[in-house]
Parts: sequence; C-alpha cells; structure tokens
Amino acid sequence: MPRPRKPYTCSCPDRLALKAVYKPAGTPLGQLECITLFHDELETLHLCDGQGMTQAEAGDCMGVSRGTVQRLLSEARRKVAEALVKQAALAVSGRDKPIAEPAP
Repeated sequence: MPRPRKPYTCSCPDRLALKAVYKPAGTPLGQLECITLFHDELETLHLCDGQGMTQAEAGDCMGVSRGTVQRLLSEARRKVAEALVKQAALAVSGRDKPIAEPAP
C-alpha cells in the first residue's frame, strides 16, 4: 500500500486560477499540442525563480523536502522550456493532491 500523499502549502497568487492556458498568439488552441503544468510545479517556479528562494526555503514554505522541490522545479522548467521551444500551449491545472492553506 503506498504512503498517503502529503498536502502542499500553495501560496502562489495564481493558485485559484488553476485552469489557465497560455498559448502562442494567432494559433487556435485546437491546433496546438498542450503541455500541462501542475499547481505544485507552478508553486516551485514561483518560489524559487520568482521570489528568489533557495530550494530548502521553498521546501519549508511548501511543507515538503528539498528533494521534492528539486524534482518539481526540474519538471516545471522542462515543461515551460518545451512549451516555448515547440510553440505549444501551456495549461496550468491542479492534480489529485491536497492543497493546504498557507499559514497567516
């Protein structure tokens, strides 16, 4: 039996807009490949690249280990780079993981 999933703390300002799609202008969405960026991957991009936190600080903020942050950040950067290079749509979406509310 697998371990139960830990809830992530998501403080990204765009966390409520988890169904946003970013695409190249002038091309209908139906003609584009769609790459899905999950909210936890967006959160690591926001904290590490947007806020300038270290992976350890981001892990503390999200309530996960530094290794998990490193994996999420690597995957998020790969997906964003792939969407830019291939001129694909980038869909920001949630996944079946619980999100804990950020501490006040």
